[in-house]
Amino acid sequence: MSSIKQYLKFVRPYTWHIIWTIMIGIFKFAIPLLIPLILKYVIDNIIQGNMSQADKISQLFWLMGISFVVFLLLRPPIEYIRQYLAQLVGSKILYDLRDRLFDHIQRLSLKYYSNTKTGEIISRVIHDVEQTKTFVITGLMNVWLDMVTILIAIGIMLTMDVKLTIVSIILFPLYGFSVKYFYAKLRKLTRDRSQALAEVQGHLHERVQGISVTRSFALEEYEQEQFDQRNKNFLTKAIDHTSWNAKTFAVTNTITDLAPLLVIAFAAYQVITGNLTVGTMVAFVGYMERVYSPLRRLINASTVLTQSIASIDRVFEFMNEKYDVYDKQNAIELERVHGDISIQNVSFQYNEDESKVLNNIHVHVEKGETVALVGMSGGGKSTLISLIPRFYDVTEGSIKVDGIDIRDVTQRSLRNNIGMVLQDNILFSESIAMNIRMGNPYATDAEVIAAAKAANAHDFIEALPNKYDTLVGERGVKLSGGQQQRIAIARVFLKNPPILIFDEATSALDLESEHTIQEALENLAADRTTFIVAHRLATITHADRIIVVEHGQITEMGTHVELMRKKGSYYDLYQHQDFDSSASLIKG
Repeated sequence: MSSIKQYLKFVRPYTWHIIWTIMIGIFKFAIPLLIPLILKYVIDNIIQGNMSQADKISQLFWLMGISFVVFLLLRPPIEYIRQYLAQLVGSKILYDLRDRLFDHIQRLSLKYYSNTKTGEIISRVIHDVEQTKTFVITGLMNVWLDMVTILIAIGIMLTMDVKLTIVSIILFPLYGFSVKYFYAKLRKLTRDRSQALAEVQGHLHERVQGISVTRSFALEEYEQEQFDQRNKNFLTKAIDHTSWNAKTFAVTNTITDLAPLLVIAFAAYQVITGNLTVGTMVAFVGYMERVYSPLRRLINASTVLTQSIASIDRVFEFMNEKYDVYDKQNAIELERVHGDISIQNVSFQYNEDESKVLNNIHVHVEKGETVALVGMSGGGKSTLISLIPRFYDVTEGSIKVDGIDIRDVTQRSLRNNIGMVLQDNILFSESIAMNIRMGNPYATDAEVIAAAKAANAHDFIEALPNKYDTLVGERGVKLSGGQQQRIAIARVFLKNPPILIFDEATSALDLESEHTIQEALENLAADRTTFIVAHRLATITHADRIIVVEHGQITEMGTHVELMRKKGSYYDLYQHQDFDSSASLIKG
């Protein structure tokens, strides 16, 4: 389905609004078409009429009085209603479109976001969607109004003089050819320019987020060069677009300037030979403006519509992105689970042309059991736990919760039963209370405070100037790493899920913060099925089972004591970390 057809689905609920806007607009555009007729009547019937001066003045006053009433009392409210309805419909369609896009954003898999810049997504949702408003107001309303205006004007002209009317519109075919020739390429140039702008925005968004890295490595000059490359690319595309657009206007405006000259020449000849009145000639020249002004607007509309259609293409290219993870049609709602998890012969690869990240993993975890995953970086630990909440789907095998394949349940109901604390937890730039309420948006203040106390966060929150109303800044920048982690743990306490996942939750913290957070994590894990991915092995010796994952496979499994006795990979990792810790203490 073409992007235009998809866009029209969002337009369809407002069809009658658009029809009413067009009908009201016809009256608005038709009223000025009376002016050349008024001028013709004044010249032929009043000024050159066969009546006394008093009668001429009397008729003139009556005619102009009625005209002023029409233009002062009738036209303004019609213009207001038309403008209001047009903007209202356009804004509502944009609202619906952005609403649908945000829902789409939340359904796309993490694989998509790992390959796409955030700034480019924002560019499509904000800039490109805004550009599509032109398609509604100009393409679905103003274009029709201009065409109707032209037809009404030509109809009036035909009643006055057929030959002169034919001369007036003789250049229309040349107009049509020009539009078809120039705008075929303009759409591609517009799309290229929009893509170049999105790249600039994506790069800028990324660099603003990483400004601390730029400063710490003194990369300002290098980053300026990188930005200049993308900015120059946009400049090149913009100039190409501008150049072609200028050629379009040069040709089409030349045609609109030639047409009135042809009319003046032929009409003057007709007046001289006595075949046309002066009033009719003046009226025709007036109608040339009424015909060619809408025609110029149609040419301008072609330009902005080309830009708008290019934006529509980009919006629906994004909206048509397929979901890697989706709910089956008959997916069931997973109610409150016990927490028995079975990972059966699971293999996984991110892309079909890549090697497997996990290969034939088989683990059964009973309700309330704490399982720690350890191993060298890149072994597949974090990938394995990301399969449990279905951030990705397994390539082979299955994962079952309480005996139910997680692909047979809705994603939302599955994730409602899982709480996650990560190494880099995202906090939103709002209050601490709001960030804790991410675990339960409808929690009371008392429940929020209780969750903060359970996460050892209440004391530091109470010491802040605005306490729970303190704004944390973008990504929690106003809080320390340990404070951010305790907020993240508090919202999991508030969620109260039966299954927990800790992914390197303390690896980036100092020893004092780690101790406080480790205590909170252990309180949180009590009586819950818990998966821990740990870098510091000293923090997981209490686990019911420790699983060593190497090169996408399980190589060892057992308690801390059992694995130390075995003196395999886990023993070597533990001894190595113990040695490093001792060496650090000696140096200190």
